[in-house]
Formats: sequence, C-alpha cells, structure tokens
Amino acid sequence: MSEILNGLIQAIDEQLQSPQTPYVRMTLERLLALGLNEQQAREEMADCLGEELDDMLAKSRPFEEKSYRALLDALPWEEAPESNNPFQNL
Repeated sequence: MSEILNGLIQAIDEQLQSPQTPYVRMTLERLLALGLNEQQAREEMADCLGEELDDMLAKSRPFEEKSYRALLDALPWEEAPESNNPFQNL
C-alpha cells in the first residue's frame, strides 16, 4: 500500500473518531452492512477524501465538506469515477 493511501486512511481513521464528522462513521457502517469488509470500506472512503483533496488543489479552493459528503454518499463505487485523481487505484 502506498504512503499516500496510508496517509488518507489515517485521516479517515481520525475522522471516524471525531465527533465533528459523524457522517464518516455512518458511511463506514453503511458500507459494512452492504457486505464490504472494513479494509475495503476504509480504502473506498480514502479514495473519496483523495478525490476531494485533488479537486481542492486543482481549483485552488478550500476543502468543501458538502462535496466530500456527496462522494461518500455515492459509495460503493462499482467503477472508479472519471477523474484525474492521482490517489485513485493506489
């Protein structure tokens, strides 16, 4: 597993513990209920975080929680979304 993906998963783990991001915990629980194992779910969630960070950097804008939540709500992805996300498929 790459260092970038490890860092994104670490950020997801921190969000799972934070009272400020309950929607991250709800996403994990939803994905587990759909049959993903915890590692798969955390990796897909990390892809969402990477997608949002990539868009943020590409557009020189601040982090948009609404956009990040929309990506999480779209999980599980049957196919990777169309993007130039360098974090995808790490």
